[in-house]
Amino acid sequence: MEVISEFSPVIVLAIVAGIGGWVLTTWMRIKNGYPLDGAWGQAVYPKTDQEAAERIKLIGQENAQLRAELGSVKDRLATIERIVTDGGYMLDREIENLRGQAN
Repeated sequence: MEVISEFSPVIVLAIVAGIGGWVLTTWMRIKNGYPLDGAWGQAVYPKTDQEAAERIKLIGQENAQLRAELGSVKDRLATIERIVTDGGYMLDREIENLRGQAN
């Protein structure tokens, strides 16, 4: 009986930590929009397939917007690279450096 009384706080702490971890992970899944599963693997949240389809549609639209923005950024970067590697630009920098050294 003494052994049980010695380990009971550890057992209780392990049970509380397990339940707390489960609550935390469930809260994080809900917060970040992940679907929740029931005991047998059925979807609990979102409750309907229509909600899931709508969420996928919105994510697809956001993905398309981000891809368009990325394409624009790539084009701008290519333009900047072309300007920087242009011979005239390098010549202007060398002239400015020489002017700075003369002063």
